[in-house]
Amino acid sequence: MKKSKLLSLMLSVVLVATVFVGCGKKAVETTATDKGTVAAKEVKISFLNSKGEIQLQLEEAAKVFTQDNPTIKVEVIAAAAGQSPFEKVSAMYASGNAPSLSMLDPGDIPKFSDKFADLTNEKWVKDASDKSLDSVKTSDGKVMAFPLTVEGTGIIYNKNVLDKAGVDPKVIKTTKDLEEAFKKVKTSGVDALAISPMDWSLAGHILPIAYSTQSKDSKEVTKFLEDLKAGKVDLAKNKQFNGLIDTFDMMKKYNIDTKDPLAGTYENDQQYMGTDKVGFWFMGNWAWPQIKEFAGDNVNFGFIPVPISNTAEDYGNNGIPVGVTKYIGVDKENNNVDQQAAAKKFLEWLVYSDKGQDFIVNKANIIPAFKNITLEPKDPLAKSIKSYMSSGNAIQFMTVMPADHWKEVGASMQKYLAGKSDKAALATEIQNYWKNVK
Repeated sequence: MKKSKLLSLMLSVVLVATVFVGCGKKAVETTATDKGTVAAKEVKISFLNSKGEIQLQLEEAAKVFTQDNPTIKVEVIAAAAGQSPFEKVSAMYASGNAPSLSMLDPGDIPKFSDKFADLTNEKWVKDASDKSLDSVKTSDGKVMAFPLTVEGTGIIYNKNVLDKAGVDPKVIKTTKDLEEAFKKVKTSGVDALAISPMDWSLAGHILPIAYSTQSKDSKEVTKFLEDLKAGKVDLAKNKQFNGLIDTFDMMKKYNIDTKDPLAGTYENDQQYMGTDKVGFWFMGNWAWPQIKEFAGDNVNFGFIPVPISNTAEDYGNNGIPVGVTKYIGVDKENNNVDQQAAAKKFLEWLVYSDKGQDFIVNKANIIPAFKNITLEPKDPLAKSIKSYMSSGNAIQFMTVMPADHWKEVGASMQKYLAGKSDKAALATEIQNYWKNVK
């Protein structure tokens, strides 16, 4: 063997040994050949999903992404139903096994600012929808997370049921209008309404309407919450709180589970809605994939607001809460640079590839938070939300809340729903919660 070839072979062996000795936790290994080429090996990343209704779609998207990027494998981990994603990710960090990508609620992102990678220079930042990044920026302007989905909540209606009952959802503007609609549906032989008793629905979506309707100005809403923390708010005398609870009281009378309000389940309620067993259900657009399973070809569904007074023009009576409800952070503490790069590539694939966009809009029925995605949603609930957005009738979705709000205040709302407390006690419990928020 010639000396030059022998030297080349020895150098190749040294390079390979060096790579394997120094790789440590690296999921990507490279092999140097005598021709100087580098062959990449597999990198594995994990994705914590806190939107259980799209678990199967995410798993399929991960497979399609790997087909386009054969050296990257994505494991989708489901957060347990009812488990706080903040608690799940915190536990994973404690065990030194944080996911590469963490899907979290907006208020949780700042708590991991020292653990998440800076995404400010990512390509998709310039295409993010207006204000969609505001809640995940640090004080010095760094972008700490990727906005996954725009969502909305309100009272979902099944137009097939309403048509048979002679109800036009467009004319429901007040609490009195809503009760008249309930009466007509009930008279037609169908239960009027389903109220899901989960704490995350009651305290995460229904009650916050009392917060967001305090003002059209988000700064004033923030001030209201700060005043709650400071003990300066008497909810028993607050117009929006009283209006919302008065409407909720009326809704309780027409609940399909009125005899045992806490016995209701998300699974039963989506079936009731999809099979024409109820005319209305308070929930968000994320429920569409499950409703569709039961509704079949029926796509006559939409949203109406939860009215908080009998004056149609009052703020909130014509709008539903809309906002970015889930963000994705990229870990930099437990994942090496190769895994971080792979995670960022996955996010970019979602925004800019045809397959990624198809997953967001068509497969997962997500309203994207990016201006460059022009695919129109096909599902009726997403279309309804976009109509509220385009007409200027979207109100603030209270996405930045204390991590334990829906758990702690949700318990108080469940007691109230079950008739175990009155309005005064509910107001006091909510105020006491806010006074103890750190």
